[in-house]
Amino acid sequence: MIEINLVPDVKQELIRAKHVRNLVVSGAVVVGIASVAVVILLAVYLFGVQTLRSSLADSSIKDKEKSLQAVPDLANMLTIQSQLANIATLHNQENASSRLFNLLIAINPPTPNNVTLSTVRFDADQGTIHLDGQAANGFVAADVFKKTIAATKFSYTSDGKTTSGLVADGDITVSNLSYGEDTTGAKVLRFSLDFTYDPALFVSSSQDVKLTPLGLQNATDSFKYLPTSLFSSRATDIGGGQ
Repeated sequence: MIEINLVPDVKQELIRAKHVRNLVVSGAVVVGIASVAVVILLAVYLFGVQTLRSSLADSSIKDKEKSLQAVPDLANMLTIQSQLANIATLHNQENASSRLFNLLIAINPPTPNNVTLSTVRFDADQGTIHLDGQAANGFVAADVFKKTIAATKFSYTSDGKTTSGLVADGDITVSNLSYGEDTTGAKVLRFSLDFTYDPALFVSSSQDVKLTPLGLQNATDSFKYLPTSLFSSRATDIGGGQ
């Protein structure tokens, strides 16, 4: 059997092009319909379902608000609960100012460089201590007092860990030096001293605080920088008069 194709090639190409065009148009129509359907579904969800959920949530909130408003002394109860929730934090942040007395004892040098204090100001906000004092041993006692504070150490326990450090957490300033007479008529050196303390020294979270004073050591610069080999006991005589 012999078949003869009487359709020219150009006509066949045109038919194929129309077929492809029809497929593309059909696909575009299907995609367009699907897109419109998605938009409609989103609009229904947004303006229908979401609106309904928001309305139900508002209604529930109003019902809860009415039930809470019916509770007597609600404001006082909430205030007390808030205070109870923060009481542990506030307790850890408060200052154990009673430790100041032990500190004053620890930093006061022994006789003859001991100091008599007339004013003590403890500033927890600034973390500083101001002292007005007087000493019978004059400038030497004031210098020893300053060096004793700088050398005084302390240790404490927090969260099961023991930590140590220096009492003074910064510069120690001595000012307002002048001579005067005490109540007995004796000549004394009057001075003011300010220093910043380590915050861990006074916070309540620091437990088992122990102060390590300088003790009976000589804290003056002249003594601290003298070599120990410079002085010794006097040699004894050798037997036989030699």
